[in-house]
Amino acid sequence: MNRTLIFASALAVSLVSSTLVAQTPAKPATPPPAAAAPAPVVPVASPAMIAVIAFEEAVVSTNEGQKAMQDVQTKYEPKRKQLEAQNTEIENLQKQLQALPANATDEDRSKLMRDIDAKQKQLQLDGQKTSDDANNDAQTAFNTVARKVGGAAVKYAQEHGFTMLLNFPDPRTQQPNQVLWFLPTSDITEAVVNAYNLSSGVAAPAPAAPAPQRRPTTPAPATAPKK
Repeated sequence: MNRTLIFASALAVSLVSSTLVAQTPAKPATPPPAAAAPAPVVPVASPAMIAVIAFEEAVVSTNEGQKAMQDVQTKYEPKRKQLEAQNTEIENLQKQLQALPANATDEDRSKLMRDIDAKQKQLQLDGQKTSDDANNDAQTAFNTVARKVGGAAVKYAQEHGFTMLLNFPDPRTQQPNQVLWFLPTSDITEAVVNAYNLSSGVAAPAPAAPAPQRRPTTPAPATAPKK
């Protein structure tokens, strides 16, 4: 018998054996022993070391948070200039209306008034939409950075032995402040900001140029997150 026949015979025996094993009724499996009930968790008293953080202030104080807010401002700068141009056009029409001579026709006067009214309504609509869009983008940018800063704050508190971390909101906001008093040494806001800046690798953004001062006639696009 040659090697090919021997290999074929061995393969056939292997296949038949596998088939017979597969056809043999399996013995019923022994049910596993019932799992023991988990032991109840008993709280353990430990010395409290409480840290406090002005979380929203920390988020917008990080280099990444500042850059995110500046990016939103830059995105809506063309729209802000467009709104200013619309406002200037309305002011010019109002001056034309005031400068109409006494012998001007009622039609001329009515036409200017209709133009002013229509442009004021359009400016109000455009200003509101721009404000809403800017607020939404600012909120999204804030939330993105806040998730990462939150993790950094918890990590800092754990690494420095604190057992609790409390947030005290900016008193300028409408959020209730639940922290009535704390030692200044328990405020980790600045430490978290410095630690996050170091880990994020984001450089501090250049200070934004101050916007020209003028009398606003419509709400400017907001660049701070909604509270």
